[in-house]
Amino acid sequence: MDANVQPDTPAAVSGRRSVILFVDDEANILSAMRRLFRSADYEIATAGSGREALAYLEQHPVDMVVSDMRMPEQSGAELLCIVKERWPDTLRIILTGYADMTDTMRAINRGEIYRYLLKPWQDDEFVAVVRDALVVKSLRDEKARLEQLVRQQNRELEQKVKERTAELQKAMGLLSNAHDSLKKSFVTSIKVFTSLIEMRGGSIGGHSRRVADLGKQLARQMGLSDADAQEIMVAGLLHDIGKLGLPDKLIQTPYVLLSPTERAEYEKHTVNGQAALMALEQLQKAALLIRHHHERFDGKGYPDGLAMEQIPVGARILALANDFDSLQSGTLEEHALSRDDAYKSIIAHAGKRYDPAVVEAFTTLLGNTLAEPLRVEMAMRSSELKPGMVLARDLSTQTGMLLLAKDYPLDERLIEQIYSFERSARQPLPIYIYKPEEPAPQ
Repeated sequence: MDANVQPDTPAAVSGRRSVILFVDDEANILSAMRRLFRSADYEIATAGSGREALAYLEQHPVDMVVSDMRMPEQSGAELLCIVKERWPDTLRIILTGYADMTDTMRAINRGEIYRYLLKPWQDDEFVAVVRDALVVKSLRDEKARLEQLVRQQNRELEQKVKERTAELQKAMGLLSNAHDSLKKSFVTSIKVFTSLIEMRGGSIGGHSRRVADLGKQLARQMGLSDADAQEIMVAGLLHDIGKLGLPDKLIQTPYVLLSPTERAEYEKHTVNGQAALMALEQLQKAALLIRHHHERFDGKGYPDGLAMEQIPVGARILALANDFDSLQSGTLEEHALSRDDAYKSIIAHAGKRYDPAVVEAFTTLLGNTLAEPLRVEMAMRSSELKPGMVLARDLSTQTGMLLLAKDYPLDERLIEQIYSFERSARQPLPIYIYKPEEPAPQ
């Protein structure tokens, strides 16, 4: 380590706390930044020049570099361009004066700098910008980890398919069980992807899964086939995929508060959602339901203004399921409604927004508490898990990201992965399993 690069603690990078490297050629400014962030839960390192900063980065992982714009030998803009090329995952913030704004804008474009701050800075603003940027990075890193998990699960799934195909050649009687297992694996992969969608800013944790569950129950209540109910469930899980490309404001603002121009932009998410899935043959039917889940029974919906039976029945079901949950979460109306008030709103719009047949099934379903066989569930610590136990609820992190789906059977490998996740996250997971059925008395 360069003698002028001074870590805040003897262990400059613990691997557990976010690491920030401040770069400025004025020692008093570096001291001011160190004092400003001393009470925060970060590891702080400082460098007096771009050369020292690069030497430090060569030897240590860093989450964020905050650099002054004007420095001798190498400007902050030049330093952050190098950081972008060599350490693209490291966040970059630049400090600048009013006189340097033209060069700063050019640096932002070249170095893909996250934010700039004017000198002299406001302490509260400086702290907030750093904190928010590190939250964004943490979410981005978690997204990358989940994507890696999905790829790993897909590789494992492919291996399982090969093994089961070999078994089928010896025993055709296993065909039905293998098919059911593959369907469950497919749905699990969809649910994992749903968690990635809900990581997008403004998403309400669990919304897609609740819409999917209610849609599937309504389909069964209306006597639709198992295949149709499955398509509706998959479409419910992915119905918000088209929002991934929308600006934060459109996602975070209740629909009724959007301007006409904003509504027109927001309403494109149904078409974009269909387009995102059309290349996947298995999801083309679900994609059509996603396109039409904001159509209204009276023909005043979007994107195509379809009415009554012109709207696919699955889309009519999803329209009700989506609005029922959105009314309670506050993403549809200006204020969140209670469950009873959301129910009354649905009933009041029968024949207008919603298909009366779907509303009738909804009314029956909410009054039928025995719609599903009751299975007793138990809260468990990870140390109590045993192979063969089955999850009674989705296993999710505290932030709502799905790890394993409900009804997933546990084996030794998955139990060990749960242990590992709890150790790395430093917090227990909420685990619920079905209570094993007791043997009948002899």
